[in-house]
Amino acid sequence: FIREAHGLFDRVEALPFPKVVVIDGYCLGGGLELALCFDYRIARNTDKTRLGFPEIKLGIYPGFGGSARATRQIGGFQAMQIMLTARMLKAPQAKAMGLVDQVVGPHGSLRWAARRAILGSRRSSGPGWPARLTNLGPARKFLAGQMRKQTAAKANPRHYPAPFELIDAWEQFGNDPRQMLDEEARRVARLIIGNTSQGLRRVFSLMEQLKANGKGSDFRARRAHVIGAGVMGGDIAAWCVLQGLEVTLQDREMKYIEPALKRAASLFRKRLRTPDRIAGARSRLIADVEGLGAARAGVIIEAIFENLEAKRKLFTELEPRVKADAILATNTSAIPLRDIAGVLENPGRLIGLHFFNPVSRMPLVEVVYDDRTGQDEIARGAAFCNQISRYPLPVRSSPGFLVNRVLARYMLKAFQLHRERGIAKEALDQAAVDFGMPMGPVELADTVGLDVGLGVMGTLGSDQTAEDAVILKSYVEQGKLGKKSGEGFYVWKKGKPQKDPAATAGVNLETLGAELMQPYFDECRACLADGIVADRDALDAGMIFGTGFAPFRGGPLYYLEKMEQSHE
Repeated sequence: FIREAHGLFDRVEALPFPKVVVIDGYCLGGGLELALCFDYRIARNTDKTRLGFPEIKLGIYPGFGGSARATRQIGGFQAMQIMLTARMLKAPQAKAMGLVDQVVGPHGSLRWAARRAILGSRRSSGPGWPARLTNLGPARKFLAGQMRKQTAAKANPRHYPAPFELIDAWEQFGNDPRQMLDEEARRVARLIIGNTSQGLRRVFSLMEQLKANGKGSDFRARRAHVIGAGVMGGDIAAWCVLQGLEVTLQDREMKYIEPALKRAASLFRKRLRTPDRIAGARSRLIADVEGLGAARAGVIIEAIFENLEAKRKLFTELEPRVKADAILATNTSAIPLRDIAGVLENPGRLIGLHFFNPVSRMPLVEVVYDDRTGQDEIARGAAFCNQISRYPLPVRSSPGFLVNRVLARYMLKAFQLHRERGIAKEALDQAAVDFGMPMGPVELADTVGLDVGLGVMGTLGSDQTAEDAVILKSYVEQGKLGKKSGEGFYVWKKGKPQKDPAATAGVNLETLGAELMQPYFDECRACLADGIVADRDALDAGMIFGTGFAPFRGGPLYYLEKMEQSHE
């Protein structure tokens, strides 16, 4: 199939007349590979126009001639950078790089630009001499070594082979387009049937399923009101502002809101870059000690500390003040919805919108419901998540919901192994990372916050948690909350945990990883059996996007099924 595509694209490239392609919207993957067969490329400069090669996210690399034609068109270094990172380029960036030859303004005529290009028999100029040099042997060898080192720092070659296959192919044959095409056919064909690509393609499908959860309602909010300006509340407010909403942020005193405003300003500078956009965002985040914004908001999110009575008191006072059609939500991380909603005149109105920390990086939001929740409320909550570029996962209310219930068992196993067998926390974390998790359970506990973990344990409450809860409580009472306080299980400096590299010596990390992950898998199966989520796909999606479960494995239940099949 790949060789057939190569033949088709070669025939397009060889057509004996001027070939001009216009790009108005997304031009990704195979679309960009086809565009590179043309003599001249024109793109419209709008927010919707994007060019790039996302294939690496699917466990492969461009297979329809893209690796050969891109390196020829813009030089090896630039082409490899966009293929290895799956970076999407706006039209001006693509022109600066040489992927397109002409940019037309938002209201310009693409037809007229194309006509002039055809009549003038315009052809792309190709890369300048500095870019061409990067395709020569000595430069390729040096740059390939640097690329391997940088890629290996982010991705284990055993788990994610595609970028390393691409680097190898380019290092060996980067100055020979025909040989690069042959390598594409051979390597991409092997990658696409491998476990990693199958798992990553499933992750893409799960992401699309989550997005579809928000399409059952046309709800859109203009204003949101967030109560509680702590780490979660403040960061939820900032994220909503980034997505274009006006947000009022409430807390007891201005001194509690000010740190959230400072964090938000830092986020805006990082994401928005231009002074006018930053100023616009800052103007939409409004400190609101008196809580006057609640009456005007389309969405109200409670994000105060995890105390049931405090939440019940707040909602009792809040319900009469808000609009009848506003979404009323709690960001509780573990308290069952029924326990909070019981104080409302209309308990079916309350939903959970459980965000994860850090809000700006974690894409999942659990949309929590119980037997009294109206279907319309669930649909509107999911639509709001889509509006703010988050993936909504409907979750039946129970202690810990889905993600925290599974994570709690996983972290408890780590605490148990550390406490009973003296296994170093560094070894526990490395075993999990080697399995494919983004970070280990001990580092995760510190990152989430030991006070939050203690609250979740209290909600889950069992004999298994009692001893570890005592240990966590002692840390919390000493002010050792983890990353946010600078010390927890680890000492943190400049946002990084200080680990002893020698602590993993002599430990069989593969065996330890399997032991560590077993409670994680057991709890996933229990959650599915308890009906916490709708089906296997929903559970796998929740664990990938909510806990970072190794994406290349395709989800915990999918992975278990594959393992069972391999042993049959």
